[in-house]
Amino acid sequence: MIVLAVTAGLVNSARSEAPGDPVSRPDTGQLTGQDATGATESLRLLETITVKGRAPKTGYSREMFGPSWSDDVTVAGGHNGCDTRNDILRRDLAEVVLKAGAKGCIVMSGVLNDPYTGKAITFTRGAKTSSAVQIDHVVALSDAWQKGAQRWDEGKRRNFANDPRNLLAADGPANQQKGASDAATWLPASKAFRCTYVGTQVQVKAVYGLWMTAAEKSAIREVLLGCGGRAAA
Repeated sequence: MIVLAVTAGLVNSARSEAPGDPVSRPDTGQLTGQDATGATESLRLLETITVKGRAPKTGYSREMFGPSWSDDVTVAGGHNGCDTRNDILRRDLAEVVLKAGAKGCIVMSGVLNDPYTGKAITFTRGAKTSSAVQIDHVVALSDAWQKGAQRWDEGKRRNFANDPRNLLAADGPANQQKGASDAATWLPASKAFRCTYVGTQVQVKAVYGLWMTAAEKSAIREVLLGCGGRAAA
């Protein structure tokens, strides 16, 4: 196995690499904390997002967003030879151990400092253990479907499902609890992460042209104001 040690998302310079099996980390964005300036910018961006009711969920399935964790995308990390799930695990976990002979892609173990709960979670790859750490779509696919994504072509939906800006390694039970909820009905238990969480939803929905419900937009605004953000005069 190849050991890749990372601390707070940074690669440890004392890593080990095997010949012909280089350690690679995805060139993808990572969710970062928001200060008052970031919260103010998120509030500004929030006001550009259209408010509408949810469209019917008719026709939705996970398959409408393409094969799970496809590398065949044009967003960051696409066509790098590794599937998206492992890209995000390599990005978000510390003390990462990679599978030998897998071109530096497959994460065998690591430690997640879970942003949703604040807990440290040990990840071990296996049929009965991998689910302890799941990859969350910060803006859920079903939520996106009901707020504009059903109008997209398959390529855009596949990009959305694999865009690192909208992906986060998270505690499995917390991710299951969240389900397809938007910010009006679910926020992370860790209050320290809520500013970043809703700021990311704002960014993703703005980039992809998705709308929000009135309740969702109100809930996000309340969080961002609590983070020190200033609403436009």
